[in-house]
Amino acid sequence: MSDRYRAAGVDLDAADAAQRRIGVAVASTRTALARGRLGAFGGMLKVPADVPDPVLVMSTDGVGTKVLVAIRAGRHETVGEDLVNHCVNDILVHGARPLAFLDYIALASMDVDTVATLVEGVAHACLAHAMTLVGGETAQLPDLYHPGHYDLAGTIVGVVSEGAALHGDRVKAGDVLLGYAATGLHTNGFTLARRIVFDDLGLDVDSHVAALGTTVADALLAVHQSYWSSLASVLDRVHALAHITGGGIPGNLGRSLPDGLGAVVRAGTWPVPPLFTFLAEAGRVPPDEMDRVFNLGLGLIAVAPPDAVAALRAAATAAGVETWLVGEVGRGAGVRIAR
Repeated sequence: MSDRYRAAGVDLDAADAAQRRIGVAVASTRTALARGRLGAFGGMLKVPADVPDPVLVMSTDGVGTKVLVAIRAGRHETVGEDLVNHCVNDILVHGARPLAFLDYIALASMDVDTVATLVEGVAHACLAHAMTLVGGETAQLPDLYHPGHYDLAGTIVGVVSEGAALHGDRVKAGDVLLGYAATGLHTNGFTLARRIVFDDLGLDVDSHVAALGTTVADALLAVHQSYWSSLASVLDRVHALAHITGGGIPGNLGRSLPDGLGAVVRAGTWPVPPLFTFLAEAGRVPPDEMDRVFNLGLGLIAVAPPDAVAALRAAATAAGVETWLVGEVGRGAGVRIAR
């Protein structure tokens, strides 16, 4: 049976070899909350006893076509970190502490080194957040994916005390917007970025771009920043958070504001990294489209009262993340970028 299955494109022996290597990475992430056996059909985790009125916060996401850059560059160690950090930020927006993660890898055929490297990247980021990688799935789908291609997705589970959860309902007119530095494109806008860099400009992953001072691969594969360590100690000073992903600043900040309130983000209050200027100029992308596609150098925006800013900035600085006051909340609706 395995020979016929292998001939059809699915190699069970390679899957077993990958699973043995993956098991080492997964075991390294187990925390005191972990229960059950490695390799079981489901992952098990205790809800921490130190969280009163616990509410579980869950999110599922992927890293989009950033994986195509990783495949082109033959560099698979960072996109696993991207995946975890993206998901951590998505539940951080609700004030949640990360507890557990599950990954899903789908590919044309089993490549042991690629799959193991992806999971090791996931495990590395889980360890950085004291989070258990409770399980996952690797699917060989030769009739669905091109040879050498894969997709990567994950699900995160976090916890927050019900009274401490962030819903945006605490936001008030007069609150300020504190922007947190991004480390590049993070995990969105890659379809347009790839079109500009590879198709329009004819560059490749190892091409050096003078305007960026680095190669295409290094610029595009910079790891998505996690903001957990920047905010964990000061979440009680925050009224709302917005993770700036697909849709840019206007499409994400508005999700964190209550009805009747809007925000003005003031361009020029933070330094837009050269990568975005390069993409805008090379691709002739107008400012309003750049606003909606890319994070423009702000990976997360905190909405907070003015008297909380000093504490928030100090915590971010201690975590090595730059911040800038980039705007304010007022009566109205929507998010406007003022130039």
